[in-house]
Amino acid sequence: MKNVIVGCALATALIATTPAFSTVKDGVDAWVAGDYPRALAAWRGPASGGDPDAQFNLGQAYLLGRGVPADANAAIEWYRKAAAAGHEQAQAALGLQLFQRGKRDEAMVWLKKAAESGEARAQYVVGTAYFNGDSLPKDWARAYAYMTRAKASGIGAASNSLIQMDQLIPESQKVAGLSLAREMERTQQLRASDSAGTDAPLTLRSAVEPRVAGAVTQTSVPPSAPPPPSSQPWKAPAAKSAAAPKPAPAKVAAVTPAVVKPKRAAITPAAGGWKIQLGAFSSADGAKTAWAGTAAKAGLKALTPTYTVVGALTRLQAGPFASRAAADQACTAVKATGVGCFPVVP
Repeated sequence: MKNVIVGCALATALIATTPAFSTVKDGVDAWVAGDYPRALAAWRGPASGGDPDAQFNLGQAYLLGRGVPADANAAIEWYRKAAAAGHEQAQAALGLQLFQRGKRDEAMVWLKKAAESGEARAQYVVGTAYFNGDSLPKDWARAYAYMTRAKASGIGAASNSLIQMDQLIPESQKVAGLSLAREMERTQQLRASDSAGTDAPLTLRSAVEPRVAGAVTQTSVPPSAPPPPSSQPWKAPAAKSAAAPKPAPAKVAAVTPAVVKPKRAAITPAAGGWKIQLGAFSSADGAKTAWAGTAAKAGLKALTPTYTVVGALTRLQAGPFASRAAADQACTAVKATGVGCFPVVP
């Protein structure tokens, strides 16, 4: 009996001195307060137990190097665990990290899942892939739908991509794309309505909008690597609102893609009907200003520019060229200056 009493006393003492089990929310609160080691300590137990929010948060910590040395490989592994459990932010973060490392086919598997769930950054990248036929079969209607949804969610680069798409995609495919975009929006609203009033995930905000190296074209111009994620915690919306808050952009250095400088030899016109298109502008003066700058930088001064009004836009083209190959050569020089370009069939 004496041993039993001693055992009970010891158990009571242990209970009194053992801290309460940490939750994911405890970790988020610690993160906000700048106590990163305590945040990680709070997340490791739930993450090891399979909590996808905690797993995603650990991935963010390793990517940012907060409370632990920065380790992109460790971040990817934690993202992968959370993504496999259906965590939408983790699916997008994993896909973008894999995309950045050149593993586009694997990246697209996760980015498609995130895009189908309504993740705007993933919708932008997947829309680009469908348009270019890069790691996904070319599907311009679906590309237009995803890019439309990305623009509606505040992805600024999607606006420029849609302008390029409007010049190339047949009207019937654009109509089909808009119909699909409306269906995506309805599905997303229903999902948000179903989740309203439930416990929102206590996860850190993921990476901000990816930057692009030029506009979407018929050739492959994929988004460049996204900048690192924000260090601020994600704030859950009130139950009465189905819309998620817009993330504030992180203060990070822009990721600038390497460019190949063109040869400075001037490009001369030749008999033929091929032209190159250098963009569509909101005014004729804007198109003329763009031509003056591009012609000087890319050696196109000998070509003849044309300005065609299409609705509210002024389309800038130049030529003529004898063949598609000659037009492609000119576009190579133009793209090296950071301006979008594609050949126009006679």
